Amino acid sequence: MLSRLGFPSIGPHRRFVTAIAVDALGSGVFMPLTMLYFLAVTPLSLLQVGAAISIASAVSLPAGPVLGALVDRFGAKQVLLAGNALQAAGFVAYLFTESFAAVLLWTIVVTVGRTAFWGSYGNIVAAISRPGERERWFGFLGALRNVGFAVGGVASGIALAIGTDLAFEAVVAANAATYVVAFWLLLAVPATARGGQQALPGSWRTVLADRPYRLLVVAQMGYSMPMMVLNFAMPVYVVEVLDLPGWITGVIFTVNCIMVGLGQGLVVNAMTGRVRSRVLLLTQAVFAASFVVFLVCGWLAPAVATGPVVLGGIVYTLAELTGGPVLAALSAEASPDHLRGRYLSLIQLAWNLSGTIAPVLFAWLLDRGPEPLWVLMLALAAVTVLVVNRLAAIMPAAAARVTNQAEPVAS
Repeated sequence: MLSRLGFPSIGPHRRFVTAIAVDALGSGVFMPLTMLYFLAVTPLSLLQVGAAISIASAVSLPAGPVLGALVDRFGAKQVLLAGNALQAAGFVAYLFTESFAAVLLWTIVVTVGRTAFWGSYGNIVAAISRPGERERWFGFLGALRNVGFAVGGVASGIALAIGTDLAFEAVVAANAATYVVAFWLLLAVPATARGGQQALPGSWRTVLADRPYRLLVVAQMGYSMPMMVLNFAMPVYVVEVLDLPGWITGVIFTVNCIMVGLGQGLVVNAMTGRVRSRVLLLTQAVFAASFVVFLVCGWLAPAVATGPVVLGGIVYTLAELTGGPVLAALSAEASPDHLRGRYLSLIQLAWNLSGTIAPVLFAWLLDRGPEPLWVLMLALAAVTVLVVNRLAAIMPAAAARVTNQAEPVAS
């Protein structure tokens, strides 16, 4: 079945894949209820809860590069396990948290744990796969996580419908349990190689002096910022700006989950033989097309805008499907094995920066009408096209073709 959908053979990596699915399921349950949980079970105001989450995100930003160095020193598996342990501890603590200081403290713990997860995840995927098949692996695991988020989202909807403190607390307890289960599953995953690079002088200097990779990080920002649109911009744009019913947002999210869950492998298959940089250029063109559709929706009457805004969501998801696996594979292969933790921490930093900037920036732009956000996103797409064109000229891995066939192991 997996091969028909264009996904790789799991082989001996079932426990790792299962752990990723369990982790995604728990995250999908809690993410939609984050703000609502603290509003329901603590005396804090909406402003205080939002401030705690934003401060925790900002405080945790420097953790990425530090964790990248730890991955190089001790191996990705150890950091991944620590990330799951931190998140499990944080969610258990949420059950007993009531003050602003406590919410802030444990949200920092959870955020650092999540950063540890993402900072080591790419290293492990690169270790269990071989060059040539990494688009398949990153695409498969991304689709799997998306399905987990969707199933978790249904569970969170049930908790929201019940609406009691006990229901919210059950969601948090279930999320903590998923991290414990994932931790147990990951214990059996073979450890990745330890680079032992912590003590070598100049390691970070080597990473930061890599001009092509710095350009790749900029290209990553050009992908990760648009990826924040679905979570942070669409609900506000659909309900507040277009004056459409809230269920339209649910339709867009559901279509996105179905397309990624069932279509990611097929899209990766369709990339076979294509030059990576050209796939990334196509990604930006498709993103731009979706932004144009969203922009036009702002000029339509609410009765007419429903169909076009859902169409825009479909086009947007096509861009997500094309760009994600290629960027993930390229980020892993363009970094040397012994410094991959540090290199990939810069990619994670791009994601974290986008997640920190996007909520405030998108809200500020949407408050000024339907046009400013989409004009800015179109400008970002244009700049990213220039960056990708330059990247193809100076980074051999970006100019390589997607083969979807594992390279033979050197004898």
